[in-house]
Amino acid sequence: MKTLIRNGRIVTATDDYHADLLIVDGVIEQIGKALSAEADREIDAAGLLVLPGGIDAHTHFDMPFGGTTSSDDFLTGTRAAAFGGTTTIVDFAIQQRGQSVKYAFDTWLAKAEGKATIDYGFHMILSEVTPEILHDMQTMIDQGITSFKMFTAYPGVFMVDDGGIFKALQRAAEIGGLIAMHAENGSVIDVLVEQALAQGHTAPKYHALTRPPEAEAEATHRGIVLASLANAPLYIVHLSSYHALDEVTAARDRGQLVFAETCPQYLFLSYENYEEPGFEGAKYVMSPPLRPKEHQAKLWRGLKSNDLQVVSTDHCPFCVKEQKALGRDNFAKIPNGAPGVETRMGLIYDGGVAQQRLSLNRFVEITATAPAKLLGMFPKKGTIAVGSDGDIVLFDPNGTTHWSVKTAHMRVDYNPYEGRTTAGAVRMVLSRGEVIVDGETFLGRPGRGNFLKRSTFKHP
Repeated sequence: MKTLIRNGRIVTATDDYHADLLIVDGVIEQIGKALSAEADREIDAAGLLVLPGGIDAHTHFDMPFGGTTSSDDFLTGTRAAAFGGTTTIVDFAIQQRGQSVKYAFDTWLAKAEGKATIDYGFHMILSEVTPEILHDMQTMIDQGITSFKMFTAYPGVFMVDDGGIFKALQRAAEIGGLIAMHAENGSVIDVLVEQALAQGHTAPKYHALTRPPEAEAEATHRGIVLASLANAPLYIVHLSSYHALDEVTAARDRGQLVFAETCPQYLFLSYENYEEPGFEGAKYVMSPPLRPKEHQAKLWRGLKSNDLQVVSTDHCPFCVKEQKALGRDNFAKIPNGAPGVETRMGLIYDGGVAQQRLSLNRFVEITATAPAKLLGMFPKKGTIAVGSDGDIVLFDPNGTTHWSVKTAHMRVDYNPYEGRTTAGAVRMVLSRGEVIVDGETFLGRPGRGNFLKRSTFKHP
């Protein structure tokens, strides 16, 4: 199968030029001016940006949490991702206490196979650290799962003590793995939650008020120190506050291998959303929570200066009526998470490029290239180059996108960005050279997505 894209403006993390692009059997074979190759399909990209397919390094499809399960599975979630210009996701397999990592891998692979419409990989969540777990981390590396998520939050469920985290960091450094850390001080948060409920504070906003930015900063600092002692790289997930960003920046200034992602919700939404009337604030209950607006400018600056390397989503949707409502009388029972896999690329283009906070090259870097490099997928993914997969987004910089629950493809009953209009529009999406989104039409099929065996960590 040969696909020829003509007349487009190709933009990568480092380049910006006009050329034609030939994809043969899913792989980019030629890039050049006025290519004369014959093709099964020619696509005219005049006036459009030709971008590498987006990579969302943090999703939670079909994930059990708080007595329910996230509302997007690997079919609906990857389809929504594709409509938003994302062609690769990295989800999380969960090793529950008492279970093996192999069981977790097999369980999540079964969730994805036959459903995923785009390519996918997994991080492995480690909810405990035992000699068997440490041994089997190498087995996961061999299977292509090269990153492991650990928590300093959720005591009794996911939280691992400092000694366990340190052992996992040492092991990761030894075998080429990368520890991804959810950094919040869960023990302190549990005390604050207990005290708030004892005082009768049950509204959604208390989710945020009991998870202060200082608790995120302390855990971020602790993770950085443990990683330094273990001589291991560290990746902080869903960083939400300038307090935590200051810790990452200081570590990077010292030359430590610390990396971090933030998410669109922390750049566009704020604590004010929790003050919406009635139970509306429950839509925004996620961990870490939304912060006051003054954090946003510093996070944008972190993206520009490379103190933050990646924008992912932490996509973990729960419907308000059937699922978020579980915590109507107790904010601690509201399932944590929000939708975002479809809106990420459009929001970051609008808030970054259109608002002149970020260059086009930097936009590509934080949404595709950097996650590909950090997570062992580059140059197969994350760029446009001969030999790379034909994952392409044709993006109209002169178009606009209106966001609404009525037009979105995520399987959830609200959109956090309801009514927002953003600059730019996804016109077409190709995954390994196959057109899977053409305007408002989805042409992909369940199960066409491939599991990605990722390589070990290398300093990007």
